[in-house]
Amino acid sequence: MTLKIAIQMDPIEAVDISSDTSFLMAETAQARGHKQWVYDFRTLALEEGRLYCRARAITVRREAGNHVDFGDWETLDLAEDVDVILMRQDPPFDMAYVTATYLLETVHPKTLVVNDPAQVRSAPEKLMVTAFPGLQPPTLISADPVALTAFHKKHGEVVLKPLHGNGGSGVVKLRADDPNLDALIEIHAAGSRDPLVIQKFIPAVTKGDKRILLIDGEPVGAINRVPAAGAVRSNLHVGGTAMPVELTPRDLEICKAIGPTLKERGLIFVGIDVIGDYLTEINVTSPTGAQQLKTFTGIDATALMWDVIEKKRAAQVA
Repeated sequence: MTLKIAIQMDPIEAVDISSDTSFLMAETAQARGHKQWVYDFRTLALEEGRLYCRARAITVRREAGNHVDFGDWETLDLAEDVDVILMRQDPPFDMAYVTATYLLETVHPKTLVVNDPAQVRSAPEKLMVTAFPGLQPPTLISADPVALTAFHKKHGEVVLKPLHGNGGSGVVKLRADDPNLDALIEIHAAGSRDPLVIQKFIPAVTKGDKRILLIDGEPVGAINRVPAAGAVRSNLHVGGTAMPVELTPRDLEICKAIGPTLKERGLIFVGIDVIGDYLTEINVTSPTGAQQLKTFTGIDATALMWDVIEKKRAAQVA
């Protein structure tokens, strides 16, 4: 069946077509004959119970610097004019992001939103992990300097990061005797009321931070993101290098533990982060890594995603 797809994302004309997962999603959908539009979440408009956006139809091609053609601006009724919405804009997971989930919830599931907006809102990436005891390294989430300092004293080397940060932004490692925790807490508090995450440092991060992609709760493959020498952040856009990697028995154990919950909650396209034997994040907003996985293994996670979406949509209209 031919689908009508609206992609809520950051400007597609600015993406790196060699690495961007949203671009691969669009490319794969186009190859299947689906019609697609892109729109900015800031054009969403709820009027008398109807949700609209301003969008442009797209045609994509794998040609750097000339990878997208746009149609004219259109106003789409997101409950009537499209079958599927991909929610793919990047965090920060702030109130604007949260508000977008509320708006999209007004059309889901009549229009299938991937991932389910209510579940995205209920699954902040560093908080959802806490629902699975035994999978995460020792972790504290708090804005209380006393609690953060006690955790640091108890566990020695730690990593400190913003609760709602993304892409490795704001992640720092502290030595066991590091005197800078108080100052870092103060700097964070000056710009945010959100808690911080403090986590026991996992030395295995020097060997890489594994990104595992799951489609409808099932693992399909992984890449390893190796930090630059002397660094602890392995995110690709801050200097990490993507490498091929195999799933280990522990990886599969983690996926088996969380997969049914992801499927039940309508989280179709998910990327989890595993360092050593520990699950550190469950990414449900706009997970990446599909292009690197396809390059290394030939596995196209976006094709598997569209298989699931097409099946779900066919069941809706049957």
